[in-house]
Amino acid sequence: MIAIVDYGVGNLFSLRSSFDKIGAETTVTSDPDVIRRADKILLPGVGAFEDARRKLSDSGLDSVVIEEAKKGKPLMGICLGMHMLFERSFEYGKHEGLGLLRGSVIGMEGTIPKGLKIPQIGWNALRIRSEHPIFKYVKDGDFVYFVHSYYATDCEDSLLATAEYGREITAAVAKGNVCGAQFHPEKSGEVGLSILRAFAEW
Repeated sequence: MIAIVDYGVGNLFSLRSSFDKIGAETTVTSDPDVIRRADKILLPGVGAFEDARRKLSDSGLDSVVIEEAKKGKPLMGICLGMHMLFERSFEYGKHEGLGLLRGSVIGMEGTIPKGLKIPQIGWNALRIRSEHPIFKYVKDGDFVYFVHSYYATDCEDSLLATAEYGREITAAVAKGNVCGAQFHPEKSGEVGLSILRAFAEW
């Protein structure tokens, strides 16, 4: 069973609907005991880093997620949920992440060419940099759906895929049992469903 962490931020029910389509058992929960009993954890996130990180901390679920990840349980972060896996974010200040992956989250403004719209909204091709179980049904060049103004950097030791948006932007990361997607698998059609299926099978 996959526990989709409910801490007041995220696309919870569209994610659950996507897992339903592939026949994977999920539960949307804010109960630490349910998360501990789950086989896998999915950390969603939409909005601002500081607010989401505070809500995760206030709920006490940050320590549960860290604890279970350090035990080796598969953990996947999506969009802002991926950002929180890193050491820090520079979104409107400097904020501590969960520290499960090495790296920082920075803004697109000033780091991508002028003229490109921020946020990046829409379909973009994956450039797969290394093999990983969550990409077992995906091939280089498959398109996925992005909505973001910030991205992970200094994360070479976990870099799984990039996308081109005036420069190489981190699209997916993985190290050990922890992985993340900058894009939204639940909005990425069959390719996204195949990634969620692979995570469920991992």
